[in-house]
Amino acid sequence: MTASRALPDRVRRVQAEMAERGIDATLLFKPENSFLLTGFNPIIYSHPVVAIVPRTGEPIMLVHALRDDHGRASAFVNDIRLYGAWSDKVTMGPNWLDALGTILGELGVREGTLAVEEDFMPVARQRQIAGHLPSATFVDASHFIDHVRLIKDADQIAMARIAARIADAGMDEAVRRVALGVSEREIALQSMHVMNQLWSSDYPDVEVADFGTLEGGAQNGLWTWALAGDRMFFNCDNPTQRQPRRGEAVSVFIWTNANGIHAENERTIAFGPLPDAHRRALDTILDIRETLRPMMKPGTRYADLFLATKAGLEKAGYGKNIPGRIGHGIGLGAHEHSSLDARSELVLEPGMLFTLEPNLRVPGTGATQISDTILITEGGCEYLTQSRGGYIEV
Repeated sequence: MTASRALPDRVRRVQAEMAERGIDATLLFKPENSFLLTGFNPIIYSHPVVAIVPRTGEPIMLVHALRDDHGRASAFVNDIRLYGAWSDKVTMGPNWLDALGTILGELGVREGTLAVEEDFMPVARQRQIAGHLPSATFVDASHFIDHVRLIKDADQIAMARIAARIADAGMDEAVRRVALGVSEREIALQSMHVMNQLWSSDYPDVEVADFGTLEGGAQNGLWTWALAGDRMFFNCDNPTQRQPRRGEAVSVFIWTNANGIHAENERTIAFGPLPDAHRRALDTILDIRETLRPMMKPGTRYADLFLATKAGLEKAGYGKNIPGRIGHGIGLGAHEHSSLDARSELVLEPGMLFTLEPNLRVPGTGATQISDTILITEGGCEYLTQSRGGYIEV
């Protein structure tokens, strides 16, 4: 047992959703979700971290003995259990499945209603759990966990501000590097160098690790990539030695995180004056972004932001180039589940964090890529990323 630590409000919100649905316990394996309700990111997930959330009481974290010391130093949960074998660690047994069954027995819910992440869990793991707990009833946790993740707690918002500040520093450096006409790769490397310097000097107690997988980890999640000229149409690619040519634009994409919470900052930078058609596309997007700004407040539907963008693009003659969405949720994921599109039924609420990035891809003309990380407040919104906006020409 660790010393007693305060639990964040998101634990209570998950339990409220469980009570409404008659769920006795929720079992979370997805790295972002187990972190959400334990506070522990081992970076490498070859041994699962399981967050076990009963309908009442505190969550339990089940973790491999190899991660014991790291987990106890990081997690906010007070009840940490071990499985597997490692040195002199005392564990519940050789595997997580038996340990999980024992814990659920202690909670008195082995035959109860259990929620699992059906949109994440491999079929083989689902079969393992169902075979081990034949009297339990299983329901899907995916949707209500996504719903809880929409609203950020105060600790998460504080980390988003740090991530955004680091992203702004990276963008400032990227703009300077574009002005020098260096390659995509050099823009990315120098931008990431500046971000890491700021992290090292100003945030000694903040981690920037991202969430890994069964086969690899992400020890540093301060990412920059750049795409020059027609490579902007790739949307995402490893930066190359390609250098921008005069009259081309460069898209700079920056993702950062602080203690697991992400920020995104993206800009389109003109390397010298752009051709008129490309400049017009860029100006159209900048105008639409200003139109949307007063709409970003509690009560606005996601769909209304999309439809206002669509109307602006159609009015400017870009009716054939409407994007599928104009932004997305952000937080534990750089691309969380919610999309700002025409089909969304979501409504903006205080505490929501999302990116606003209406953009154009016009074949033969050019592309735009501009994104900010935005927090919805009680009275409107706050741009967390604050690097230079508008038309940027170097």
